[in-house]
Amino acid sequence: MATYDLGIIGGGPGGYVAAIKAAQLGGSICLIEKGEWGGTCLNRGCIPTKTLSSVANLATQVQEASAFGVNINGDPVIDYSQVLTHKASVIQQLTGGIAQLLKANRIDTFNGTATLTDRNTIVVSKPDGTTEPLHAKNIIIATGSEPTEPPIFEIDESQVLTTTGILNLTELPESLLIVGGGVSGCEFASIFNALGCRVTVLELLPTILATEDIQVIRHIQLFMKRKGITIHTGAKLTHYKKSDAGVTATLESGEELTAQKMLVSIGRRYNTDGIGLEKVGVRTDAGKIVVDTRMQTSVTGIYAVGDVASRYLLAHVASAEGKIAAQNCLGNSVEMDYQVIPWCVFTLPEIGHVGMTEKEATDEGYEVKIGRFPYAANGKALGLRETDGFVKTVSDADSGDILGVHILGAQASILIHEAAAAIRMGATAMDIAGTVHAHPTLSEIVMESAEAAYDRAIHSLH
Repeated sequence: MATYDLGIIGGGPGGYVAAIKAAQLGGSICLIEKGEWGGTCLNRGCIPTKTLSSVANLATQVQEASAFGVNINGDPVIDYSQVLTHKASVIQQLTGGIAQLLKANRIDTFNGTATLTDRNTIVVSKPDGTTEPLHAKNIIIATGSEPTEPPIFEIDESQVLTTTGILNLTELPESLLIVGGGVSGCEFASIFNALGCRVTVLELLPTILATEDIQVIRHIQLFMKRKGITIHTGAKLTHYKKSDAGVTATLESGEELTAQKMLVSIGRRYNTDGIGLEKVGVRTDAGKIVVDTRMQTSVTGIYAVGDVASRYLLAHVASAEGKIAAQNCLGNSVEMDYQVIPWCVFTLPEIGHVGMTEKEATDEGYEVKIGRFPYAANGKALGLRETDGFVKTVSDADSGDILGVHILGAQASILIHEAAAAIRMGATAMDIAGTVHAHPTLSEIVMESAEAAYDRAIHSLH
């Protein structure tokens, strides 16, 4: 039986990153994956959806080209087969890149389903029907999550889709009904709306994107509606029926909504079944693996990272946790720090946030000072015709410490990292305000938002 310092189950952004980090530290590593390298994120999540989001953004720019003085003959046409080819090529390049990295770091890889039989043994069931036991001094579980399929929905991935199935459509639907107004639901709404579909979003809660700052929620909902997306909040779907024409959903109010396709985007479930957790005594809570700040489970030497154990279902958090777990498995003692986690939503326009919302800060007992600056007052944004949105800085009125930053607008997913670094370094709003920002750039909006927290923004009337 082959013996390793570390055995890792799952080759997604938590597992493969942990494997490479552990190899860099000098360990002998094996990595088992039953599907494709990169896991859900690379193959069925972050990468394909953000590739489609880029296409949607470009389509929007082309549609508005005449406003820049660029005249395109005829209406732009979406060649969805070519869009899918582009998406597939991106995925192929990245999965191939991971394979090369694993090989370069001398990591032994196995394709198959892994099961724990004891504290140090992983049995790999391979596609050819054979099995192979592996011995590991330490183990990391990084098996991820899958879309939830509530009993009310008969998922067929043809008319009623999950976030996995919608990525496999070979043709654009004329209309799309999205059940769930969270991050994935709103991202897909923006994408398919920009590609020419008629989109309706149903959300049970009073607002879409409920974890965002209230001002961000109000404005993104306004922007989405202005683009033609219909949004129903406080809407409970009681039943639906399928026909050759599509899917008809009935709300508790009695209203009926019909679309060619329906996307169900209301959460994810943890991939913990069938991997032997009960047999070795790993504790779970409602299907999620319980870990400490070192990412260790209830069993010494067995760790878990990513969706299957994390408080955040985010690929970048999974990778960070993978690095922490790998270091602990190789003899170090480090803890995961969740205080500064940037969060991005790839709607059109984008959303980025880090730290606390205004309400969260107030609920924590802070006396807050708010600075807000609009994209419409920024020269670069005007030149780009990207004037929707704002940057909002939440700071402590006493110390000036930045408690949170919320960005709604073009390139929010890039701009938010200045705020993340500032919060991590303990910077104040005046530290950002006093840092010279190049002109003309969108980054100046972050600076002027920080200035506005102290009523000092130059390009603001109040």
